[in-house]
Amino acid sequence: MALSRAERERFLAEPHVAALSVDSGEESRGPLTVPVWYQYAPGGEVWVLTGRDSRKHRLVARAGRCTLLVQRLEPTVAYVSVEGPVVRTGPGTREALEELAARYLPPEKVQGYVEFALKDHGEQVILYLRPEHWLSADLGAV
Repeated sequence: MALSRAERERFLAEPHVAALSVDSGEESRGPLTVPVWYQYAPGGEVWVLTGRDSRKHRLVARAGRCTLLVQRLEPTVAYVSVEGPVVRTGPGTREALEELAARYLPPEKVQGYVEFALKDHGEQVILYLRPEHWLSADLGAV
């Protein structure tokens, strides 16, 4: 059963790991699909952090749009997929990294992860996706 707008926005606002897909631009290859942490508040834009020099960033910049898919298996099998344009980018900041880490990690792990990421991941950029097209369903208990 398809989710209502409020249900799908609430589901997307939960801290699921998303699969981000973007056109690879190559005839002999499918889209690039990679797991990402993301942030979303109902009615707003979705944002992700990625390396400024990453393949993902280059492909999203070229395509101008991407898709995010989030799913769960319990208590029911459900998913939400959003596709749309990347409407802006911004510099990846320590504050953004802390916000994402706090969304996904226990409080005692956040600062350790942030320090690791700042040293290991290189310069980051924030990509802001405006959801245009939604697919969603709750398939019920398995």
